Amino acid sequence: MLRGTLLRLWSPGALLSVISLLAFALAPPTSSATATITFTFDFPGSQPDHYEIVVNADGHATYDSSGKSDSDGEHGEPFHLGVTLPASTSERIFDLAKRANYFRSTIDSGKKNLAMTGVKTLAYKDDDKTGRATYNYSQIQAVQSLTAFFQDFSNTMEFGRRIEFYRRYQKLALDDELKRMEAAAKQNTLEGLPALSPILQQIASDSTIINPVRSRAQRLLELATAQSK
Repeated sequence: MLRGTLLRLWSPGALLSVISLLAFALAPPTSSATATITFTFDFPGSQPDHYEIVVNADGHATYDSSGKSDSDGEHGEPFHLGVTLPASTSERIFDLAKRANYFRSTIDSGKKNLAMTGVKTLAYKDDDKTGRATYNYSQIQAVQSLTAFFQDFSNTMEFGRRIEFYRRYQKLALDDELKRMEAAAKQNTLEGLPALSPILQQIASDSTIINPVRSRAQRLLELATAQSK
């Protein structure tokens, strides 16, 4: 009787059902795997006056900016950097996007008496849905958190652009710039710092740069290493 029961359980139809269930369970979630979130900022007269950050669900991100990165306008060349975010960071970003309904509705506060702080756009895209919303200021907590993250991320990447320029052409300016970076680190606003590890390592290892500056770079490098874990 037991043998007959087993044969009925493992009939061709039952076996095919099991195989189908296994295939479904092992299949990658195409929507989440291909999802992207984009943050765009435009504010003429600011530094930089335009930037765009794209984050993929796998943690790969890109940063592109153009326009001035300092008050003298000396570094107006377009800037591009690829970054790999820690899994916890990318998961937090996508969770915030979900809480903001993937930007498929109005997120701007609509208040007319607020100062303009730049035109910001958040966009979401995967295989199943898209969302896009533009705002100056939002009262939605998830949008506020995303805005703070992306703006801090941009500030960090712009630090990287400047210290790379100073290392090559104006080494005496490195000390003040790294001091500002350390101050930002104390305020926990250096998002994406691991992306600057190569340039920080170059500064820390450059014997033509004075020791206090190299020490600052080394401290920031150690912080970047800790953030990457």
